[in-house]
Amino acid sequence: MDTKEHTWENPVLSRLRSGQPVLAMTLVSNNVEAAAHAAGLGFHFLWVEMEHSPVTLETLRTVVLATRFLPAMVFARVPVNELWTAKRVLDQGVTGVIFPFTGTPELAAQAAAACRYPPLGRRGSGAGLATASWPEPGSYYDSADRNVAVVAVIEEKRALDDIDAIAAVPGIDILFIGTSDLSFSLGLRGRQDEPELKEAVARIAAAAKKHGKFLGRPAKNAEQIRTYMEQGFLLFQVCTELGLMSLGAQQILSPLGLAGLPGGKKALY
Repeated sequence: MDTKEHTWENPVLSRLRSGQPVLAMTLVSNNVEAAAHAAGLGFHFLWVEMEHSPVTLETLRTVVLATRFLPAMVFARVPVNELWTAKRVLDQGVTGVIFPFTGTPELAAQAAAACRYPPLGRRGSGAGLATASWPEPGSYYDSADRNVAVVAVIEEKRALDDIDAIAAVPGIDILFIGTSDLSFSLGLRGRQDEPELKEAVARIAAAAKKHGKFLGRPAKNAEQIRTYMEQGFLLFQVCTELGLMSLGAQQILSPLGLAGLPGGKKALY
């Protein structure tokens, strides 16, 4: 391990460690202009959505390059929790990986191992592109091992049985509760106000607190964020670039009675 003084710390992890909230804008379109603009709006990282959108590795790499030296970091949610999916996004230079459906301790351990080089983990050595765009000069490998944020998404019923063991896995930084999928997994069809879902969220939050993991969840607005912060949450997925477009349009059109799409359709995201 490089023993030189390190000058860079992942700003997302730095804020979390100091007890400050972190907000992410989600990128769901292949629009690098939108990503570069969003990276300077005040969000702390861009959640590049590769599970539920057509965003490709090529787009991800371009986003990393387009947002260099801008305030927001780039995290990628991979389509599935596997070593190779993490390897491919890490080698594009992301500073965080979001692993969906991390419902067992084994999957949590796999996620942590995928983001670190041996002997700490199982990441493969081939990060030529990442080294060219990484924020800290010097040894990329040592810096990446220290600074890549590992986010485990808890979003299915089976995770509740093992949540204490999942939260105890070394190398996981953040437990993010996917409240919509968790609601579906509990048989609640996405409903968010059901007592059973609230109880499940509280169990996950308690396990995260017990084992020193940061907590994240989706949030729609500032009021929700303040409420969730009182419950111990610090990381929030707040909107997509398309959602921001809808909000901006509503501010102009609603006072004129013109908001909405033809036929009463609602904008996506």
